[in-house]
Amino acid sequence: MSNYREIVTKAVLGKGKKVFNHRHFIDVNNTPTNVLGCWVINHNFQGIKAGEKVTVSGSYDINIWYSYDGDTKTDVVKETFNYKEIVNIREKEGVDYTDASIIVRSLKDPTCKEVNIDGNKINYVVEEELGIELIGDTKVKILVDENMDDWEEIVDENAAMKEIDETVSENYLKDKNEK
Repeated sequence: MSNYREIVTKAVLGKGKKVFNHRHFIDVNNTPTNVLGCWVINHNFQGIKAGEKVTVSGSYDINIWYSYDGDTKTDVVKETFNYKEIVNIREKEGVDYTDASIIVRSLKDPTCKEVNIDGNKINYVVEEELGIELIGDTKVKILVDENMDDWEEIVDENAAMKEIDETVSENYLKDKNEK
C-alpha cells in the first residue's frame, strides 16, 4: 500500500517575460553632427501586484555622447528616465494568487537600440526585457516508503581483520609437528 504525504512549500506559481521599448528625446544646447555613443546605466526597478496586474516601476540614466560644430567638439548630455509599466497576468485555473509575492528580474539590461538627430533634439529608443515570477504557497504530494526503518548493517573491515589475526595461532606448525 502506498503512503502519500502533502508538503506545503513556496514555489513559482507562474512566470513570464516582456520586452519594453521606450522612445524618448533630449534637447541639446548645440546642433549635433553625430551621435558617438549612448549608454544606459543605473537601472533600478520593482514590481507590485494589484489584482491580475503587476505594476513595474523603475528608472535608468541615459548618457549620450555627441559631436557638434562640424565634428570639432563633443559633449555628453545626461537624463534620468522614470517609467511605469502595467503587465497583465494570465492566471491559471485552480491556482490561488491572492498572497503571491512578486520577483522581477532583468533578463536583458536596458540598451539604446536606435538614435536619430532631429535639429537640436536627439531621439532614441531604449529596449529592456524583464522577467516576472509569482511566488506563493502550494502543496506537493510525495510517496513515502513504508520500509523507511530498514537499516543496513555496516561492516567494519578493520574489526574483521583483527578478529582473523586473533584466531590465527602462531604455534600452529609447531603443534602440528608434535602430534
